[in-house]
Amino acid sequence: MELICKLTDEDIGEKIINMENPKLRLGARGIVIREDGKIAIFNKSNKNEYKLPGGGIEGDEKPEEAFKREVLEETGCEIEIIKKLGTTEEYKSIDNFKQISHIFIGKVLKDTKQLNVTRKEKDEGAKLLWKTPERALELITSCFDKLVASKYESIYSTKFVVLRDRKIIEYYLSIS
Repeated sequence: MELICKLTDEDIGEKIINMENPKLRLGARGIVIREDGKIAIFNKSNKNEYKLPGGGIEGDEKPEEAFKREVLEETGCEIEIIKKLGTTEEYKSIDNFKQISHIFIGKVLKDTKQLNVTRKEKDEGAKLLWKTPERALELITSCFDKLVASKYESIYSTKFVVLRDRKIIEYYLSIS
């Protein structure tokens, strides 16, 4: 299994603190491609954040099931997984938190045009955009230094999300 990236506090300009029995979260996320070659990115305008679709694995869900569910919720699209790209690891020592995400490429089969975003995502100004992979990479890269905290999340956590998703798109473009 390909490790796409391993991120630590140092990668976002913070000092690493020793972690003991960190809380573990498993996630599923990745690239969702339409027929026209554009990919889905999620913009949380109130935070100046751009990210890929995805989220946490719930209960005994398989990573593939979680990815399909998260994509349907965040993009309104039913997808077929065409490839597993690998995994990412995030070590947020300030929060004593470790996240391992399974990364997929999914092809849109049907767009229901029905987003099912959470109250938190609505409050953060969430909207779905379709961009070329290169433009998505530009947006994700350029937002890193302009992030704004929300009442739900600090800039610290969001920097991990943005940097991780930048690395995923860079990896995707390198193998495409």
